[in-house]
Amino acid sequence: MPTVISDFSVLSTDYAHDPYRSFAELRERRPVHHEAAVDSWFVSRHRDVRRVLTDHETFTTETLRVRAEPVMRGPVLAQMAGAEHTAKRKIVVRAFTGSALKDQEEAIRTNAQALIAPFLPCGRVDLVGEFGKPLAIQITLEVLGLDKRDWRKVAAWHSGVAEFITSIVMTPERRAHCVHCAEELEEYLVPIIEERRARPGDDLISRLCAAEYDGTALTTGDVTALIINVLAAATEPADKTLGLLFRHLIDHPAQLARLRARPELLPAALAETLRCTPPVQLIPRRAVSAVELSGTTVPAGSTVFCVIGAANRDPEVFHEPDRFDMERQDLGAARSFTAAAQHLAFGAGLHMCVGASFVRTEIETVAALLLPLLEDVRYASGFRYAESGVYTRGPVALPVEFRPRPRAAAR
Repeated sequence: MPTVISDFSVLSTDYAHDPYRSFAELRERRPVHHEAAVDSWFVSRHRDVRRVLTDHETFTTETLRVRAEPVMRGPVLAQMAGAEHTAKRKIVVRAFTGSALKDQEEAIRTNAQALIAPFLPCGRVDLVGEFGKPLAIQITLEVLGLDKRDWRKVAAWHSGVAEFITSIVMTPERRAHCVHCAEELEEYLVPIIEERRARPGDDLISRLCAAEYDGTALTTGDVTALIINVLAAATEPADKTLGLLFRHLIDHPAQLARLRARPELLPAALAETLRCTPPVQLIPRRAVSAVELSGTTVPAGSTVFCVIGAANRDPEVFHEPDRFDMERQDLGAARSFTAAAQHLAFGAGLHMCVGASFVRTEIETVAALLLPLLEDVRYASGFRYAESGVYTRGPVALPVEFRPRPRAAAR
């Protein structure tokens, strides 16, 4: 039985420091927890979370009108329904699946090689700050057709957008800062969108500009919102997941050795990382009508947060769920990046993350490149691992040391 935490709060410093310690209590004693300070309900059992994410008539994405639209500069894919959702999602998904995804693999590899090369001779790199974050934003800019030389300012603006979407409580000052970041990003994008309308290229922005919905071309506002949607969907999970993957492998040297010996296990290692430590820990919905979950009635109109991290460690679904095991038999790597996934790291149902296939390709390509290069990889001397974030969560930093390589090996 878990230790009961008195005066429990998802907004507490203790929870932010280590939410994993609280997951068992949430599932067993507080499966539908009401957080009075924000008048929201936090649902943590796997069966309840899956229901909330797939019962689209009872639980809607209306909450995103407040949580996302102000910084997305318009409705996001998850807010749409019916024919509009199908048409616009298809446009975006085509850029991250099939032959388009295959074409991006070489670009991912080229970007990763260029970023890691300067660190190989010295045998030390922060896989989050110096590698993962710049890599995720640069690759996404390339897919969109934006200038990679602008990655630092785009990353700064995107950081404000992400903060707005993922904050449960926000001061007026931080809200104003985040909205200003979104306005700056929109001001940067609009001239590019107009230029692509006049001179389209082979990039996602050009395809969005050429697309139609219901016989009418998408407006500049529509295209702007979809671009920012893609930035969030493609970059937020990617940089965190890469760091989390290497964290688990370093913490489990026997599994790292097996992965080096059997590279075909990489998809399974990635799937288990997403199950054990999903980068997106919370997904919000709104209850249209009063509904009962695990014996508790959630009132109509309530905001419901799905606690993905807790659901992914539900012992009713996964054996020894707190243990990282890339060869576990109750996960299924082949389906872990599809709508049939047993874990819920990408959500579920109609609004499953559009970037799931892209994140898989990106992380598998990058990890396959890094593992042979980072021989004897270990945490840097004196480093103490720490994570941050309640809504999205990942390593604050991940400085590692490895066997230095000659400069020729970087090419």
